[in-house]
Amino acid sequence: MEHFEYRPSGICASLIEFDLDDENKVHNTRFTNGCNGNLKAVSKLTEGMDAEKVISILKGNLCGNKGTSCADQYSKALEAALAKRA
Repeated sequence: MEHFEYRPSGICASLIEFDLDDENKVHNTRFTNGCNGNLKAVSKLTEGMDAEKVISILKGNLCGNKGTSCADQYSKALEAALAKRA
């Protein structure tokens, strides 16, 4: 299991943390700040999912007129982690 931290931009959350196992399954996702209830739900819903699947679902989801969202930034965090592993 490898731990990752990502500093998002343009959203209320200030940090996204998660682990990826040897098969790139997502575990233990935590958001610092942001909409607590919604982000706990995102974390629970993505637990054990393949990182590529999470990216395909969440990438491009927007929050208001921000041009991004916590979910979109999470997809960017996962992309960065996968690129680092490649």
